This record gives sequence, C-alpha cells and structure tokens, in this order.
Amino acid sequence: MALDTLQRRLGYQFNQLGLLKQALTHRSYASLNNERLEFLGDGVLNFIVAHQLYQCFQKLAEGDLSRLRAQLVKEATLFEIAQELKIGDLLNLGEGELKSAGWRRPSILSDALEAIIGATYLDGGFASAEALVLKLYQDKLDNIDPKSIDKDAKSKLQEYLQSKKMDLPYYEVTSIEGEAHAQTFKVSCSIVKRNINTLGEGTSRRNAEQEAAELALKQILKVETK
Repeated sequence: MALDTLQRRLGYQFNQLGLLKQALTHRSYASLNNERLEFLGDGVLNFIVAHQLYQCFQKLAEGDLSRLRAQLVKEATLFEIAQELKIGDLLNLGEGELKSAGWRRPSILSDALEAIIGATYLDGGFASAEALVLKLYQDKLDNIDPKSIDKDAKSKLQEYLQSKKMDLPYYEVTSIEGEAHAQTFKVSCSIVKRNINTLGEGTSRRNAEQEAAELALKQILKVETK
C-alpha cells in the first residue's frame, strides 16, 4: 500500500491509520480534512524546532533564534521536505484542486506535512512527534549556520525606522481574493512620515506583508541615497 511506503519514509507506523488518511485529505475533498491537524502540527513543529535551537545555540539572542526557527518552519522548507517524502502522490484533493495540479502547490504540501506531524502527535504522543521532526530535520539542523540567516523584510524595515526614531509601519489587509483553499492576500504597508504606501501580495497574510515591507524598504532607501 502507498500509505505503508509513506510510513516507512516517515519512520513511524500509525496505530490509528485514519489519522494519517485525514492528514492527507484537503478541505476541497471532504469535510473531515487536515485543517485542524495542520493547526496542531504547526504548534508542535514550532515548539520542537525552538527547543532544538535553544539547546544547540546557547549563546544566541532571542531575535536570532526566532529567525533561525522561521527559516526552518517556513513554507518553502516544509514544501521541500514534503517533496522528498512524495506526499503529493497521496493527497486526497477535490476536483478543482486536481485540475489545477494542487498536489504540486507549496501551500497544500506544506500544510499536509504539518498535518502529518499533528497526526503523529495525536497517535503516538509527543515523543513520537519529536522523533519524526528530528528525523525529517536532522540534516537541516546539523547544517544550519546562524551567520547565514538574513533578517526578513519586516524586521529590516522595523530596525531601519527605529534607527531613525520613526514610527513603525502600519500593515492592513486590503483584500482577500479567491476560494478558501486558494486565497490571495493583498496587504498595504504605510509609513506616514515618509508618505510611503506599498502593496504586497501573497498566498498568506504573512507573505503579503513581507512583500509590502520589502517594497517599502526599497522606496525609503532610494529616497535616502538621492
């Protein structure tokens, strides 16, 4: 069975196979889907990664630890691991997602991986979930370099404005378009004293905020260098 192959890749055998099946079920396919498991898995993953970083980098400040964790749990990293596990081949998707090749979409695959982590936690407890996360992340944890992790756009913009003793930027969601399973967020970033207002777009509010912040920082630095 395909699920047996996935369990071997995960290094974990489910006692309640229904949890694994649910973790692989997108909301476009059934009402009993992986959304709640993804929510749980996100929290479990963040804690385990935070704990590992806290132990491995005992001299790093909170901000640097947060940036390292963000690098490890971001969508792109989860998507990469999900691809290695070939999760896309096993997803249960509705007709619309099948037509749009949802099995290749980073957001769907990363959510499914988090759902699997949540399902593992419910099935085998924290120790099992921790063992799974450490197995999936071992290479990344062994090779991560704190010096190579750059700050994200929002952090850079905030630090720049603080250095100039200016008010922090204001972010506002201007629109949310598309169906629930494939939404596009548009977020504005306003810096009143510099009369700067940018618009970012992304598959999540966070991604849209980052794009808006990056555009704002480019604008403000362009003005400063004139």
